[in-house]
Amino acid sequence: MTQTKRRLFLIEYLLSESGERIEIPTDEYNQKRLLRSLFNIRMPKDTSAEFLKIQDAYFQEENRRKGITDLADLEPVQDGIYLWQGDITTLKCGAVVNAANSQMLGCFNPCHGCIDNAIHTFAGIQLRRDCNEIMHEQGHDEPTGQAKITPAYNLPCRYIIHTVGPIVSGKLNEQHCELLKSCYLSCLKLAEENGVDSIAFCCISTGVFGFPQREAAEIAISTVKRHKKTTKSDIKVIFNVFKDDDYAIYSKLLRS
Repeated sequence: MTQTKRRLFLIEYLLSESGERIEIPTDEYNQKRLLRSLFNIRMPKDTSAEFLKIQDAYFQEENRRKGITDLADLEPVQDGIYLWQGDITTLKCGAVVNAANSQMLGCFNPCHGCIDNAIHTFAGIQLRRDCNEIMHEQGHDEPTGQAKITPAYNLPCRYIIHTVGPIVSGKLNEQHCELLKSCYLSCLKLAEENGVDSIAFCCISTGVFGFPQREAAEIAISTVKRHKKTTKSDIKVIFNVFKDDDYAIYSKLLRS
């Protein structure tokens, strides 16, 4: 089955499931946007084995076409520490970190540009189902600074570690900094408990959560380096950035 046929099958299935009556675009770009939107707004629930098979084949081929970056091909900037600019959903490593919200169900805003949206989209609908089961069992929202782990499904990494970072709506204070530090430590601990040998951190809490970029980078780097030193951990850590200004900040801090 071609990618076009897979995409149309998935769109038609999701529209039928939701009861929506929408004209399907004829061009690839808008079909992809519609499909992503339908994934984004879909509530966690079971589906057919046929849907999962076609969805998985579709996303795995999409990832292949985007190009997968293997950690083994990257050069460290310090011992066991890497800096990489790119799409975290295409990174092959032990685990990638998702900057989640407290409901832990992903971003429901169609085609939103946040990392939570991208990870939940390209991993597949199994991820939202797993997160929903975790949250149902937990019985309350995820506390800021903690973390949960799930399989990565259609991403090239093995696991996704979800953490809720602090929201800075006013002046940055010590509590914000301690909570952000806790995010990094919780993720590292969870990774090591699950035998993960490498972990890629996104820029947790920057962007819409309002944490200043430089201060966030300083906390990220110092927390990781202190953890590796005090625990003698040999876990490989990748600082993943997407924006040029974040790359410049991390590059200067790591090479100083």
